[in-house]
Amino acid sequence: MGECVQHAANGGCDEKPCLWWLRFGMLVFQGGTVIGSARCKDFRTREGRLKAAHNLVQRGITNLCVIGGDGSLTGANLFREEWSGLLAELVQQGLIDEEASQKYSALHIVGMVGSIDNDFCGTDMTIGTDSALHRIIEVVDAIMTTAQSHQRTFVLEVMGRHCGYLALVSALACGADWVLIPEMPPEDGWEEKMCQKLSAKRAGMKRLNIIIVAEGAIDRNNKAITSEHVKNLVVQRLGFDTRVTILGHVQRGGTPSAFDRILASRMGVEAVLALLETTANTAACVVSLCGNQSVRLPLMECVQMTQEVQKAMDGKRFEEAVRLRGRSFENNLKTYKLLAHRKPESELPHSNFNVAVLNVGAPAAGMNAAVRSAVRVGISEGHKMFAVSDGFEGFYKGQIKEIKWADVGGWTGQGGSLLGTKRTLPAKHIDKIAEQMRKYNINALLVIGGFEAFLGIMELLAARGTYEELCVPMVMVPATVSNNVPGSDLSIGADTALNAITVTCDRIKQSASGTKRRVFIIETMGGYCGYLASVGGLAAGADAAYIFEEPFDIRDLQSNVEHLTEKMKTGIQRGLVLRNENSNENYTTDFIYQLYSEEGRGVFDCRKNVLGHMQQGGAPSPFDRNFGTKIAAKAMQWITKKLNESYRKGRVFANTEDSACLLGMRRRAMVFQPVVQLKDETDFVHRIPKEQWWLKLRPLMKILAKYKTSYDISDSGQLEHVVLRRPKESEAMAAI
Repeated sequence: MGECVQHAANGGCDEKPCLWWLRFGMLVFQGGTVIGSARCKDFRTREGRLKAAHNLVQRGITNLCVIGGDGSLTGANLFREEWSGLLAELVQQGLIDEEASQKYSALHIVGMVGSIDNDFCGTDMTIGTDSALHRIIEVVDAIMTTAQSHQRTFVLEVMGRHCGYLALVSALACGADWVLIPEMPPEDGWEEKMCQKLSAKRAGMKRLNIIIVAEGAIDRNNKAITSEHVKNLVVQRLGFDTRVTILGHVQRGGTPSAFDRILASRMGVEAVLALLETTANTAACVVSLCGNQSVRLPLMECVQMTQEVQKAMDGKRFEEAVRLRGRSFENNLKTYKLLAHRKPESELPHSNFNVAVLNVGAPAAGMNAAVRSAVRVGISEGHKMFAVSDGFEGFYKGQIKEIKWADVGGWTGQGGSLLGTKRTLPAKHIDKIAEQMRKYNINALLVIGGFEAFLGIMELLAARGTYEELCVPMVMVPATVSNNVPGSDLSIGADTALNAITVTCDRIKQSASGTKRRVFIIETMGGYCGYLASVGGLAAGADAAYIFEEPFDIRDLQSNVEHLTEKMKTGIQRGLVLRNENSNENYTTDFIYQLYSEEGRGVFDCRKNVLGHMQQGGAPSPFDRNFGTKIAAKAMQWITKKLNESYRKGRVFANTEDSACLLGMRRRAMVFQPVVQLKDETDFVHRIPKEQWWLKLRPLMKILAKYKTSYDISDSGQLEHVVLRRPKESEAMAAI
């Protein structure tokens, strides 16, 4: 540490590398914390905090970035409030002099929430939660394969302390039959209702039942509900072969997911910027995630609201506890109830509307979760749901059939597109599509897909003047690994693709652990969109990422080679370079590989790898399952609203711009945007949005690769107080 401080004090040195920079440069794919973490009893006392203050002053530290839960952040804020008094006491005891007390008179603190429980109010996601969800879903997927040979009921206990987020989202992501969480204990008589549902599922030839129990699950009298109790209940009342799996600390371990790597990197940058901008009068803040944007919130307001959740549960005010968790948690719970518990036919509304669902473009993991959600929500709304096979091609060929509630069971964990998807656009066969719309009396369309889906909706909209059958509500949900759909920061499938890239890059780098000085050239998908290369590069710790949006020439390539050559000489043994497939028609992957091989001769050798369609395959990640489920449910609710608004004189007629929309995440919220208004935002030649939010992350990747560049773009730039008025009033908390 002393060498690192000296290195920084001297303004940097090109001849002698910073050992800490080298050591931390390879940590991006390691789980846990290499600097250690502990619950310190001494720090809870003033004497302990006095020692801590002395240690900081001795090292000249007045800025702290505290990564932890509400306990750590509360302690850090108390430490800050006591700082002046602690310094005065140190002066009085003769441990520091008055000059040191004046020099280090202000302590600045910024918090980052690191907890798998996701129990901190004010942020949609805490660092570590997504990785924990990956561990849980991996276990659930593995367990579900045993259903091929056994009829069993599985009870899974997941962590979360007094927060049910992991249990709830896991249940949503795997389509669990029952979930028990502390924020919303089951009603009295839940045991009988649960057994009735399990029995009905078994009678319907379902070979597997999944029950997820949060470790803090309680009943309405605040009595603990254990996984063992649930197992005994099922065995005694139903006689089912039942197994209990307690995941335990496996949820804390393993390699961090791509989402967590990016989240932690973005939060770390925002924390440093906040510390640089702080003054003696600036209140302590916590860096949080709202939708797709990092923001700074008052630390103690977040801590107090987090503590109010537990008070609400202790007081049996469970609905208030759910609201205090935030709109994201509340929406997760509502969506789960909507999808998991089918009402009897007699209780369902009857709308007499027919809604068609189709997938368009290339397959993307999470499409099936979106279709399942759309079908079940549509049925719950009283609509008759129709599935269209093979996109618009299947539409004009008449590959349309009604799809029922049970038909989409188990779809959440399935990769690809079970409906089938094609890139065919509707314009050439618009007359036949209109004929099929008339034949099946289709009153609304839900199109799930990528850029072709966007173009398809626009073509259908343009044909409304000729075919009245197309004057119906239409909504598109973005689903593509390329993440190149205008109007949305994120698309279904992109997270799964990022994880595939990240895992592959980790393995490739590890393959060279016994081979010194090797550089890997990796080609990613994405068309002309550099999202996968750039964000995947940041998550994998790449040295460079070549993309179409940021033009490069031979001088840039040469500079990168020289940079890697110098890094190899200073102790770094492996290099990683990503290239988007359409970044440049002349500087191909083969060209870059040959250039690096020749210019690095004698210093490092080179290997190349084209990832190809493995980025589209595999089981969807927890994020894509959850994202697809919730965005499709929201789209179906919009369709219901538009159908009711446009139903006149016994028919549906919707011909306004806002009756053909794209539903996407924009910064902090999910927004319905008329597709005609997105034309000006779109580069149709290269099939990408004209402005893309992730481009501002590229300087961060370069900094982490130790390029001489700057990063001066903050998502928030100021302390925000509006988010914590009340969760139900805050639009920021409505995002995923």
